[in-house]
Amino acid sequence: MTTEQSTTTSTTTSAPTANAAGTWRLGDRTVNRIGLGAMRLGGMPWDEKPRDRDDAITVLRRAIELGVNHIDTAAFYFVPTRSINELISTALQPYPDDLVITTKAGPARSREGEFEPMARPDQLRAQVEENIRQLGRDHLDVVNLRWGASLGKEPGSVAEHVGALAELRRAGLIRHLGISNIDVEQFTEAMTVAPLVCVQNRYGVTERQDDALVELTGRHGIAFVPFSAVAAGVPGARPGDDSADPRGRAEIAAVAEAHGATPAQVRLAWTLHRGRHVLAIPGTGNPAHLEENIAAGSLRLTTDELTLLDGIAADAT
Repeated sequence: MTTEQSTTTSTTTSAPTANAAGTWRLGDRTVNRIGLGAMRLGGMPWDEKPRDRDDAITVLRRAIELGVNHIDTAAFYFVPTRSINELISTALQPYPDDLVITTKAGPARSREGEFEPMARPDQLRAQVEENIRQLGRDHLDVVNLRWGASLGKEPGSVAEHVGALAELRRAGLIRHLGISNIDVEQFTEAMTVAPLVCVQNRYGVTERQDDALVELTGRHGIAFVPFSAVAAGVPGARPGDDSADPRGRAEIAAVAEAHGATPAQVRLAWTLHRGRHVLAIPGTGNPAHLEENIAAGSLRLTTDELTLLDGIAADAT
């Protein structure tokens, strides 16, 4: 298994920084285990209006100040007047040398925002090149094959799609490959086609269907990156929704009170306690929430608290 690295991030701020939870390696790059999910920066499709552009840029720049060096994004993250990739490019160029930007290929959206059929393997190059253009780079650090356009896992082989992305890696357009929204069988199949540096699935304290995949990726030294870790397990929650799941609400609230923390911070801290290879990419367009999310990396849960939170799964699965 890959050995966790330790780093020190210098900063002029007294706020907790992203290196408090330690680091992990994505291929040949070391990242702090608390990162930033960019999906919410421009607002969500169901919002009445987009988020303020200046707020989004402030969040991105503040994240870097606080030691975030892993940002998750996608070309299909956009609202009518906001492209998330282009917000990242505007806010952060020239990019810090240690910044790893992870993006995705597979799903596609029309200009109206509707998801279209999954890209064929021969269409993935155009998606990769679009991410490169929007981000203003000459290659991508990590590309996840996002399997399916919805949150529901889709059956079937991923080999041909992973193989097409592996060809783009050999061509120099991609540095490392990952895979998202898959099961153990698809992960195992993908690993026979090309090396992977991460798996990104919906997962949280009350949504534990991927416990086996968390354990398996850890054995391989591959990062497991939960998305929607705060909302995971919330019935009917939209991606990024901060609503509390009624299952486990009392237990999570009790742990939060003991630490002077928020329930969302406890949920994030719990995921980080699942293994040194587990990364967090909480998303927000709010500067105050950004600092709260990063501070979750400093939260150390006791053995009794972890046992209490782990027990929620018996009623949540």
